[in-house]
Amino acid sequence: MRRRLARVALLLLLNALLLPAAVIHIYGRIDHAQAADVIVVLGAGLERSNRPGQALTRRAQQAATLYARGVAQWVICTGGIGAGRSRSEADACRELLQLRGVPAQAILLEDSSRSTEENALRSKALMEARGWQSAVVVSDGYHLLRARWLFSRVGQPVSTSPAADPPLAWHVPYVLREVGAFYWLGLRYLLNLPESLI
Repeated sequence: MRRRLARVALLLLLNALLLPAAVIHIYGRIDHAQAADVIVVLGAGLERSNRPGQALTRRAQQAATLYARGVAQWVICTGGIGAGRSRSEADACRELLQLRGVPAQAILLEDSSRSTEENALRSKALMEARGWQSAVVVSDGYHLLRARWLFSRVGQPVSTSPAADPPLAWHVPYVLREVGAFYWLGLRYLLNLPESLI
């Protein structure tokens, strides 16, 4: 009887991890980008040297590609200054975009956020100030389903566009982290807990 219960518990645990992970992975493989007023690039941590890391580089590359295709005429780079850094993620994103041909005058910075939720809130405020209504959010694929949910929660529907995948050894842990983040957000909203920093 105990073995049977243990097997059932293990099966439930695997389903609680693997099914959401599959949905997150599949969603993040599809480019949903549509013509929009602005492209929003979600921030990612910088290296100790304050140089952009690989995640931010991938995201900026995808945003520059969308800009070159004419998906939008403006780009918002998001992300504040992380712990132990002296430069914002948004500023590093701007540098990458300019190196890839996006003109400086087409780039706006949202450089005070510390989480995806704050990215959504502050990007929406920048959009409202300029009368923009539509956006394409760019991030790593594993991040996009949660990002879309958070933008929707603040009243800003978006389409999404994934950056190139990170190496598989990184991708799997990031997807599993997103599963945990979804459960945590669901609990937060259910219990009306303070904003998350993930």
